[in-house]
Amino acid sequence: MDQHTITAIDADLDGLSHAVAAMGDLAVAQVKAAIDVFVRYDLADAAKVVRGDDALDLQDAEIERNAVRFIALRQPVADDLRRPIAAMKIAMQLERAGDLAKNIAKRVGRMEAAASEAQAASIAELGRMAADRLAAVVNAFRERNAQGAYTVWLKDTEIDERHDGVLREIVAGMVSEPSSVSDSTHLLFIAKNLERIGDHATNIAELVHYQITGQDLEDRPKL
Repeated sequence: MDQHTITAIDADLDGLSHAVAAMGDLAVAQVKAAIDVFVRYDLADAAKVVRGDDALDLQDAEIERNAVRFIALRQPVADDLRRPIAAMKIAMQLERAGDLAKNIAKRVGRMEAAASEAQAASIAELGRMAADRLAAVVNAFRERNAQGAYTVWLKDTEIDERHDGVLREIVAGMVSEPSSVSDSTHLLFIAKNLERIGDHATNIAELVHYQITGQDLEDRPKL
């Protein structure tokens, strides 16, 4: 393989990586925005978060097209093959995280009133954990940091534990105030969506680690 071809391959792969990292930054921003509109109970901004999901969908489709084109034209092997495959799979996970952020914003639009201060603080903390986990794994991807990805993967149970605590708090509120059942149901779904965003961050961590090392992470820690 001549030097010109090697340079072109590296440029294509770097372009894919930059696109995935940019998509990751947008997904993190969407998650943080969804949490913010929930806490502030801002229906206008919630609608903006919903509309903002279109950009993630477009980025996902573009990354997939470019990755498929690269594989077809370059016929890569080993590390050069892992990178476009990982790019497609990571983009898909980011798109799903964006969908969950959109769903949170939609739930805010359906709530009859803002959550109580205690409920908002509890769910916001869960959301911060999920957003931080997603941001950390995006940075691990950007920096090609296998250890950083592994650290995110190891912390998966922390979000699960916090999610379980939030659910207990919401259910207790439903029992003490039966009139809140409708909005509390929305809170349950919002909390579940945040927990699932954490799962997508863990999935991405596995993909990043494999892309860099060629080794699978197995037996994800669970409760």
